[in-house]
Amino acid sequence: MDALGVRQGELAVEAGVSTAILREIQQGVIARRRGARTLRALSTALGWHPEHLDAVLHRRVPPDPVPESDPAQDAVVVLLRTVVREIRGLRGQIGELTALVGERERAVEARGETTAERR
Repeated sequence: MDALGVRQGELAVEAGVSTAILREIQQGVIARRRGARTLRALSTALGWHPEHLDAVLHRRVPPDPVPESDPAQDAVVVLLRTVVREIRGLRGQIGELTALVGERERAVEARGETTAERR
């Protein structure tokens, strides 16, 4: 990833895939069939044509890169990607909070307290 100037975690977030999947692809450790959506997402996140990695996988010449879009659209895309990253971060925090609330509820139930007794 260093040769591409991208950190693995950043690429994973940008493409919406896990870092484990990136490691598997990068190291060739687990030879499983990758979905077209995953390959398209990674290609796009790297700034390549969406079909680039699929072409490489099937030993075809990758398509030419997608032509540059206008700067106004680029700004919107950057903003949308930022919003998506923030939403994913919030989803993770909500998941953590949900787990903590569940642990607290189980602890209270284990002590036999009711909601009314805690007030």
